[in-house]
Amino acid sequence: MELLINLTINGLSTGMLIFLLASGLTLIFGLMHVLNFAHGGLFAWGAYAGVWFYSITSSFTVALIGAIIVGALLGFITERLIIRPVYGDVVPQILITLGFMLVISEMLKVVWGPNQIAATVPPALSGSWEIGDVLIIKYRLFIILMGFLVFGIFYYILKRTKIGLIVRAGVINNEMVQALGINIKRVFLLVFMTGAALAALGGALMAPYSGVIYAEMGMDFAILAFIVVVIGGMGSFPGSLFAAILVGLAGSYMAYYVPDLSLAVNMIIMVLVLIFRPQGLFAVKG
Repeated sequence: MELLINLTINGLSTGMLIFLLASGLTLIFGLMHVLNFAHGGLFAWGAYAGVWFYSITSSFTVALIGAIIVGALLGFITERLIIRPVYGDVVPQILITLGFMLVISEMLKVVWGPNQIAATVPPALSGSWEIGDVLIIKYRLFIILMGFLVFGIFYYILKRTKIGLIVRAGVINNEMVQALGINIKRVFLLVFMTGAALAALGGALMAPYSGVIYAEMGMDFAILAFIVVVIGGMGSFPGSLFAAILVGLAGSYMAYYVPDLSLAVNMIIMVLVLIFRPQGLFAVKG
């Protein structure tokens, strides 16, 4: 039983990190119809920014806030300079965002050097609790709680506030939203910056979790994020959460019971979803 609990906690914590990256991506994909392959680079910048802020302040709270601010600023720059000129053109979107992904990854090496950087868990979150025969690592539980907290906040915003209503309407029909006199470009910019900030937050939380950060980490997690978007459904925030948890748990259990399938299981799940429900498990109509 203790093994199942530990595997579940590991899978949930990994899934929550993927969710923070994929949630912003699914909103951007669903509302703006933009294939942003540079999203993983924002995740990596959040990781580096979080480690840097923590190294100079020794405050994990400041590190997370600093990473969120850096992610939002990079999101602003990306939307204005990279994404806005290619709205509606899928092939240019893929090419320019892939190119920008390489650029910002190399910029990490310019700013912080080409070598891996160690990241430590804050003292308040280090260690574990032992409950019977079950060993619960504090930081992994913290990540799970953070993931559900972020989901709760943004789900409330999307369902109970005016800006959330505009975003949900924009996912379904952005031309109609524009016709009602709402500046849809400003909404796009806000959503893009929010998605970038969530990606950066995920990166800042990932750094102590993995113990090391490197410039190419963004691409590795971006692939998982796109898998989650496909499984959960384009534009669905709850779908991102469910799919991320599914991917995290599948990876955790497979890595222990069937190691040879641990890398392929996510692709298998995505293929099955594409075959039987190509719009995703929680696809938004429109």
